[in-house]
Amino acid sequence: MRLVILGATGGIGRLVVEQAVKAGHEVTAVVRDPSALTVPGADVRTANALDPAVLTPIVEGADAVVSALGVRPPIKGPVSLQSSGATSALKAMEATGVRRYLMVSAAGAFYEKADDLVTRLVAKPILNRILRYSFDDTRDAEKIVGASPVDWTIARPPRLTDKPRTGRYRIGDDRGLKRPFTISRADVADFLIRSIENPDTFRRAVVIAN
Repeated sequence: MRLVILGATGGIGRLVVEQAVKAGHEVTAVVRDPSALTVPGADVRTANALDPAVLTPIVEGADAVVSALGVRPPIKGPVSLQSSGATSALKAMEATGVRRYLMVSAAGAFYEKADDLVTRLVAKPILNRILRYSFDDTRDAEKIVGASPVDWTIARPPRLTDKPRTGRYRIGDDRGLKRPFTISRADVADFLIRSIENPDTFRRAVVIAN
């Protein structure tokens, strides 16, 4: 499959590129600084992922677009990277007829039915105050993606670690997931790649955790 990866130099995006290439996919990595990504076998393109006119010819002919766009803390004011990235990608996909879109979100930005009382009343309210700007952008991005007609999947990981890929993680249902404390970036990348052709994940926001 031909995959276009946005946010390819980030912690998760880089691993998506590496794992996808290793799995035999044709990978186009969209970056701002090509010197920041060296993955043999990947087609690295220097482009502004927030400009649909620039992104459209890159997306054309792809089987899926995977967005790992995100802003690194500390964040001192409003941001729109994820929401602008989603808008740009979806416009490029509409122009080229690409149907499959996957993105990385954040479990902490949303209250789930499976949350216990401590998570609901203490942990998430604190987290939402600390990360309010990035979480506002995350929620805006999910609204944009959720309203689109494409076959989307949204991955909602909790706190990220740099542990190695295991391929073993819990996947939440419509209620969310009980005690989703951590997941490795490598396993988030694994979930995204495995989900590309899995119709059970279409048009779903999924909490994942180790």
